[in-house]
Amino acid sequence: MAGLAKKPILQVLGGEALPTPPVWLMRQAGRYLPEYRELRARAKNFLDFCYTPSLATEVTLQPIRRYGFDGAILFADILLILDAMGLDVQFITGTGPVVEQVENADKLRQIPHATVTERLSPVYETVRRVRASLPDETTLIGFAGSPWTVGLYAIEGRGGTDKSLARGMAQSDPERMADILEAIGDATVGYLTAQVEAGAEVLMLFDSWAEGLADDVFREIIIAPTRRLVTQLRTAGVDVPIIGFPRGAGPMVVEYVRETGVNALGLDTSASPDFINASLPADLPVQGHLDPLLLVNGGDRMDARIRAIREAYAGRPHIFNLGHGITPNVPPENVARLLSVLRETA
Repeated sequence: MAGLAKKPILQVLGGEALPTPPVWLMRQAGRYLPEYRELRARAKNFLDFCYTPSLATEVTLQPIRRYGFDGAILFADILLILDAMGLDVQFITGTGPVVEQVENADKLRQIPHATVTERLSPVYETVRRVRASLPDETTLIGFAGSPWTVGLYAIEGRGGTDKSLARGMAQSDPERMADILEAIGDATVGYLTAQVEAGAEVLMLFDSWAEGLADDVFREIIIAPTRRLVTQLRTAGVDVPIIGFPRGAGPMVVEYVRETGVNALGLDTSASPDFINASLPADLPVQGHLDPLLLVNGGDRMDARIRAIREAYAGRPHIFNLGHGITPNVPPENVARLLSVLRETA
């Protein structure tokens, strides 16, 4: 992995513990920024926004210019893969994403993988443009949703449900569920490989709906598909670091790290530093996990928690981040304050 000595995030993912952890934030390009809202108004809808490289590139770069984050994450959405696979995907204001539902993997396999990968070519153009525009020290992070989280949207038809359709299928018909997750994972391999070929230096796998699962089901629908995806990426020649983010996994993160082959672990808001440090290898890079709600009000409580997280992982490879994405009601000045506190001389 060339260039590890030049970029703090790559240094950490290579196993180094830095005195000041590098930082980027989930949804750092988002509605809390006035420049984002102005640019978003130019696109006819959210899919158009994601698929227009000039707009997606500018949005990706906005928080880098404003704050000087150590990492830029590609502006896209985890559901683009389902759109490319032929499902009807819409983002409805006030409702969120609405996805054509599937009951099995048949429709997910109707379009050849090569065609799915090609349909996402505007994303790779965004990656190329961003990589060419970033400061030398800033790492470009590509990403995709993990098979379970993407599959949940396809089964449920939307987010914000009780997940009973998807979880019920996982319990009652594990073979059908495995087939759905396999179809999504196989398509995701080409998507992520193309992101790396275009210039992504790190990949992140978002399993945003990993919470509330029995341990046996977690192994079947989180660990097994993730391990298969990581293995396929490595077989395809992808050698960049991979960060896994199984949000809400609780103590199952130990088995997740051991079994999936990810290089680093993204931690959610509920993570306990004592548990993480006691349960995971000391040289495993971790990322996280400030509560994004602290950014809404800022103040002394936020400052104290930033310092506590930084201190808790001192001596371990650590990338500072949130436990989930920035919410739209966060004042931009509180993000600036976060960076100031994190980077202050101890």
